[in-house]
Amino acid sequence: MTLPHDPVAHLAAEPWARANRLLVRKALAEFSHERLLTPELRPDGHYAVRSDDDTVTYRFAARPLKLDHLLIDPATITRQRGDESLPLDALDLILEFRTSLGISDDILPVYLEEITSTLASSAYRLTHRQHDPAALARQDFQTIEAGMFEGHPCFVANNGRLGFTSTEFHAYAPEAGAPLHLVWLAAHRDHATFTAAADLDYEQLIAGELSAEERATLAARMTERGLDLDDYYLLPAHPWQWRHKISVTFAAEVAQRRLVYLGTSQDRYRAQQSIRTFFNLDHQEKHYVKTAISVLNMGFVRGLSARYMRVTPAINDWLADLVDGDKTLARYGFGIIRERAAIGYHHPYFEAAAKKNSSYLKMLAALWRESPLPQLRPGQRLATMASLLHADPEGPSLVGGLIEESGLPPAQWLRRYVDAYLVPLVHCAYAHDLMFMPHGENVILVLENGVPERILMKDLAEEIAVLNETAELPEDVQRIRFPAPREDIWPLTVFTDVFDCVFRFLSAIMVNDDLLDEETFWRTVAEAVTDYQRSVPELAEKFQRYDLFAEGFHRVCLNRLQLRNNQQMVNLDDPDEDESHLVGTLDNPLAAHRPRGQSSSA
Repeated sequence: MTLPHDPVAHLAAEPWARANRLLVRKALAEFSHERLLTPELRPDGHYAVRSDDDTVTYRFAARPLKLDHLLIDPATITRQRGDESLPLDALDLILEFRTSLGISDDILPVYLEEITSTLASSAYRLTHRQHDPAALARQDFQTIEAGMFEGHPCFVANNGRLGFTSTEFHAYAPEAGAPLHLVWLAAHRDHATFTAAADLDYEQLIAGELSAEERATLAARMTERGLDLDDYYLLPAHPWQWRHKISVTFAAEVAQRRLVYLGTSQDRYRAQQSIRTFFNLDHQEKHYVKTAISVLNMGFVRGLSARYMRVTPAINDWLADLVDGDKTLARYGFGIIRERAAIGYHHPYFEAAAKKNSSYLKMLAALWRESPLPQLRPGQRLATMASLLHADPEGPSLVGGLIEESGLPPAQWLRRYVDAYLVPLVHCAYAHDLMFMPHGENVILVLENGVPERILMKDLAEEIAVLNETAELPEDVQRIRFPAPREDIWPLTVFTDVFDCVFRFLSAIMVNDDLLDEETFWRTVAEAVTDYQRSVPELAEKFQRYDLFAEGFHRVCLNRLQLRNNQQMVNLDDPDEDESHLVGTLDNPLAAHRPRGQSSSA
């Protein structure tokens, strides 16, 4: 692996200033959306917001859009103290509004570090872009994956990755696109749990992932140590995790030969947007590998729980059966890429000492997820759905490039996308009480001539829920069952995860690029939902009870969660225990398009 001679070359004045302007724009928009800041519209048509101490004023031009979204022109943002013009600085902004943001003294320094890292990542992307978004739209799966600019569209501090050094950023950050070799460890079977899909066992998995030569080499390395590989499971690990955590924190396990370092993989891998999931570059039909990595990124330390991993394949088997047996999902082409095998190492000392959700119990685990490539037909290609929100800071958008390639009118292209993405999610919710976390990084688009033909969902076992206390679930699938929440909370998986966290931004991009007006955008979404609902009249009572055409819905404030606790935003075992992140309501853009004859549930 070749690293740059100067790992901080991108930290120069011009890209740093541009990165700050873009992040200040995002902070002003998202903090205003979450009612942490309250910009005032001035007579000159610009907005203004004053710092907590009333000495600094930010002014900007913006177009107000639905869902309380401000489409801010970054070139118009100014910052002044009296008559003095000040440079835009995202770190200063956080300090100037620290009281409004409700950020504690304990959280503030770490959050500033995450903001700094996010700025550094942005400066890197600005310096190393190889394609504008419209051109990127026609590139291959992994080129698009590495070309993403924004990160999560809602979170302001969305590329923290606290723990990476400057050289490790170039080695492991997805935007760097560097190939790497995973670490192979042998984990003694008395202290490790391996589980797999019903049609797969350990030997089959390893034979499919490693060549006969590589398997023989690893077995020989064990023999040289007087050990038998048959007493162990092979466990892949992130090289960062091995160097910084396993070889240090798990030193007792290594010394006692419960863990054995065997070197690195022959195959090369590339980090995906989630930073801890890897795509096999040399054999793209092989599994993704997802590993634990104890870095702080966007509200969580990105470990993997050995306890959670144990039932992951069983949950995926159950979900695959449900999807395969649903004719409506088949009609829309909805698919999943299964997590087919998982392994977790149980550290005897930490398991005796640490609380259930402690990061010490999430340091050494991995899973193998299907590659999506074998599911493609000739003429199809893949792209992360996050790419639809990818736009040049000063120019075109990727979605515009796809629409141009398709040759379709923008509204027709949008309808094809909504049918592929939203409708299957709505059906899973209403027909099965099954909720996904369908943000852009969790969805892969199957494209044909620039048109989304269908979607593939991923990251399943940790991020799905069945909101039905009486649903029949196998024993190993019980973990995903949650009590049905209040009727105003139940549909938030659509209102928040799709409307507020995806469509709010996609609509703004299409408006900004003069592709569609807002009214046409939301009418197209409503028509897709209406046509689906008419096709399944047996669910009419449920559509009435959990109304997607309601006048409004709860405003879910993700940055408020991160600002309150950027180590663990929510309790994963009970994510709804605290509702402090629900602040007021948003007007529902679908309300104006309620089908005739359908009454409101309100």
